[in-house]
Parts: sequence; structure tokens; C-alpha cells
Amino acid sequence: MSRALVFVGAFNPVTRAHVETADYARRELGFDQVIFVPSKQDYIRHDQEKDYAFSDDLRLHLLHKTAAGRPWMKVSDYELNLDHQPRTYQTLQALKEESGQDLRLLFGSDKLPELQHGWKHVPEICREFGIAVMSRNGDDTAAIIRNDPYLSSLEPWLTVVNVPAIYQHISSSRIRQALADGNPETAAEYLPEELHELIPVMQKMETEK
Repeated sequence: MSRALVFVGAFNPVTRAHVETADYARRELGFDQVIFVPSKQDYIRHDQEKDYAFSDDLRLHLLHKTAAGRPWMKVSDYELNLDHQPRTYQTLQALKEESGQDLRLLFGSDKLPELQHGWKHVPEICREFGIAVMSRNGDDTAAIIRNDPYLSSLEPWLTVVNVPAIYQHISSSRIRQALADGNPETAAEYLPEELHELIPVMQKMETEK
């Protein structure tokens, strides 16, 4: 059976770090694909309280353009097509039914503190799918899990991937700031090469927000 990691997030916009660390985790864990699942714009702006979110259509287009030359990278618009932002467990169930693949959730270590009080159906996600956790910002992720009573109870279903530190400084917010500051060169450094031609479009949207 084909195996895929499911990477759910804002991708506002998708960065080199998103793409390259996901591929690194895929290869380290021996998975076939990574499915990128962008969240709804309303959820990003209102629930996550981000200062700005590119439209659903643009973020989806950027992901598809990035994935075009990467056979291992897939994109799902499942969450964007709903009239509400689903819980991650619902997304995983739907993707499994649709694809027939063996799935595992993928996210960064910065999400670990949110699991106990900010997420629903965490035990079900762990038991039915498992979670691959990418270490970020120099986190000793194994120690964070081991020293937290709640996270340590989930440890059998958590797999830590220590991604290269060279990606720690790359983020979507830094790209948006570079665009707002009129610094497309910095934005280009952080974006996948396939998206460089769309920098003027993103810069126009960022400065007009």
C-alpha cells in the first residue's frame, strides 16, 4: 500500500522550508508522497488571527505550481471546498477514504504545545494515523515530548524527524514582510523557484491589503 504524509497548514504562501523539509521527512521515514492541504482563508485570519492571508485560490495555485515538477508532492483542496474549517481528524479520514493510502499526519514541533487544549480527537489521530513531528527552531523535540506528561502519553504514536537547521530562518511571515517592504530579492530566496515569476502578484496583494 502506498504511504503518504499529510501536511495541513496555511501555506501563506508556501515556502522552500515547507517543501524541502516535507520531502526530507518523507525520505527519512520511507513514505511515497506528501499531501499538502491548505486551510481556509477565514480560518487563518479569524481563528489563527494572522495579520493577512492570501486568497484560497492563490494559495492553492501556488501549491499546485510548486508540485508540478515534484512527483512526490500532492495537493488537496478538500478543506477549501467545505463551508467550514474541518478538524484535522476529519480531513485525515476523508483523505484516507479518497486515496486508499496509509496516511500519517505531518507537522512542526511548534504545534506540539497546542495538542492538549487546541486540538480535537488527538487520541484518534494518534491511534489511527500517527504523527510525524519535524523539529524546528532548534527544539530538542524528543526531550519536549518526554518531559511533558500529556505528550509523553502520546509518545508511542509520535515520530520525530530532525530536519536540517538551514531552514529554521525561512517562514511565510518573513516572505510577506519582505513583499511589504519592497524587497522581492529576499522573498525569492525563501520561495520555491517555480514561484519567482509570481512575486509581483503577491507583492501587489501584500501592499494593497
